[in-house]
Amino acid sequence: MSTTDRELRVGMVGYAFMGAAHSQAWRTVNRVFDLPARARMSLICGRDAGKVADAADRLGWDAHTTDWRDLIARDDIDVVDVCTPGDSHAEIALAALAAGKHVLCEKPLANTVSEARAMAAAAVTAQAAGVRSMCGFNYRRVPAVAMMRQLVADGRLGVIRHVRATYLQDWIVDPQFPLVWRLQRDKAGSGALGDIGAHIIDLTQYVTGRRITGVSAVTETFVKERPLPAGSSGLAATVDGAAADGNGADGHRPATGAVTVDDAAVFVARLDGGVLATYEASRFATGRKNALRVEINGSLGTVAFDLERLNELEFYDATRPAAEQGFSRILVTEGEHPYMSAWWPPGHLIGYEHSFTHQARDFVEAVATGVDPAPSFVDGLQVQLVLDAVTRSAELGSSWTEVEPALATVAA
Repeated sequence: MSTTDRELRVGMVGYAFMGAAHSQAWRTVNRVFDLPARARMSLICGRDAGKVADAADRLGWDAHTTDWRDLIARDDIDVVDVCTPGDSHAEIALAALAAGKHVLCEKPLANTVSEARAMAAAAVTAQAAGVRSMCGFNYRRVPAVAMMRQLVADGRLGVIRHVRATYLQDWIVDPQFPLVWRLQRDKAGSGALGDIGAHIIDLTQYVTGRRITGVSAVTETFVKERPLPAGSSGLAATVDGAAADGNGADGHRPATGAVTVDDAAVFVARLDGGVLATYEASRFATGRKNALRVEINGSLGTVAFDLERLNELEFYDATRPAAEQGFSRILVTEGEHPYMSAWWPPGHLIGYEHSFTHQARDFVEAVATGVDPAPSFVDGLQVQLVLDAVTRSAELGSSWTEVEPALATVAA
């Protein structure tokens, strides 16, 4: 454990699903990694005074507030961690950067390209003053994914030809599931596309080191109207007085509202160098709970990752003698594997929450040593530009739609 006296005092906005995941990471990171600065869980912010007070106690924060502007204005906060719905990312992050605070912002970076472009431009400007920012694509920090990137970078797959990526869930397959914020465009920006599709867009660009340059897409909303929620937390919600048949306690059906986002998005794409790619993101894949899978095919081999087998890679090495070829299972738990030297003996598995601890570790190290962390807000903008191109392509009958480079849009 580090003996440094330096602290990075963290203020976090939001305390639900992502807030809990980030809190676990901030609680753990100092105890696992030898860091050039210690992260201190100074202040948590939420709109409901009672709930945020409970969250502060339960999640391990020193204090709490109901005003994110107060959090940003405080002299004893160095880092602002944004874990709110997408409709508030831009306002909070821009204010924090302007106040000289380092910013970690959950994905997707924003709800629109214009918001993401403003955030990326502000982040570039803030860099000159030593203020750092990062977009929270936590799956980059899964050791097997980092190992996957290393195999590609080392040339073990040869010339990359195919990228195949899916992210499938089923938590809204019931038409009586309530109209939570993730199903409303004004709050979430998009549906399955931005919520889980953003992950596989970023992950494939990260692993291959190539940018998506164009797309042809279709999207679908299978259930266009849902009951209004009485309450929600994370991916769970309830309908006010609703019975199993969808009727309320008084025999009347509960009030409903329109679903204004996609339930599923499917698109083909080109990456730099002519790589052919397919993507599917759906929250209607019955039986699939959190099924993210990415496969990369090259001239010399194939590598595949499945989130439901988080500690493993499938690797096919076509350079081996024909009699020895076949997919091998790499158990990514050795001390030589990315991040794993901080954890357990070989063969002892880690889980989903560890990716957030690794994210916190990389962010603290970058800020403390004066290095710009990745993925940057410009990287987040790049994903936003792909999301926007997919949406426009689907609206135009799947027409081929080019994706402009993020750096060019920031410079403009």
